[in-house]
Amino acid sequence: MTTAVIVQARMTSTRLPGKVLMKLAGKSVLYHVLARCRAIVGVDAVCCAVPNTRESGPVVAEAERLGVGVFRGSERDVLDRYYQAAKILDADVVMRVTSDCPLIDPALCTDMLSLRAREQADYACNNMPPSWPHGLDCEAVTYAWLERSAREARKKYEREHVTQYVRNHPEARKANLPGPGGTAVDHRWTLDTLADLKFLQALFTRLPAGPEGWGWRVPFAIVEAEPELSLINTGQDHHERLKKSMAEE
Repeated sequence: MTTAVIVQARMTSTRLPGKVLMKLAGKSVLYHVLARCRAIVGVDAVCCAVPNTRESGPVVAEAERLGVGVFRGSERDVLDRYYQAAKILDADVVMRVTSDCPLIDPALCTDMLSLRAREQADYACNNMPPSWPHGLDCEAVTYAWLERSAREARKKYEREHVTQYVRNHPEARKANLPGPGGTAVDHRWTLDTLADLKFLQALFTRLPAGPEGWGWRVPFAIVEAEPELSLINTGQDHHERLKKSMAEE
């Protein structure tokens, strides 16, 4: 069985263009994401899926510099981009990670993949309901259900957000990896705005370099000890993009 991590990335973010190549502790956001994804146990391939546009050139160059394969696909239909990439990779299971989550935890992703296999689930995630800091989100879907989603999903938000069709389908067997809950859910560790960038830059100066700082408990202990850090990017809606897409439907 082949398990592939597909990381979606683009240069044309609406609110923070070029964010995936911005620097955190001297390295690009994409570097941090891909390095951590390559450390997930049980993963056979890591692929960066980018829009087939001229603007994607710098993202492609960075991924290739880091030794990660690249797939170019639809800019707007991200679901099809994932499906086509998975087909080329001959993947049986696809883990989805977004390139704006530089704190993604390889061990947490490993646990989620193990849960999916143990439960023989068609779809597994760690945010149904949310119980981890936002920015640790990961999800996995079987190729069969990714293919079905690509064939049957009709709504714009289902095509843009990749897994919404299977998440909401009554026939799909689902599993969720619960987190610590409590105050952890309030933390925002993703990169979507300038405030997020300032927060992450401040946090990364405090993180140990390399794998020692990859476990989620390390940044969590830092922000809990220095609550003023979280004030830098507080008050933002974690699911604004999805809500906007659904409202446009």
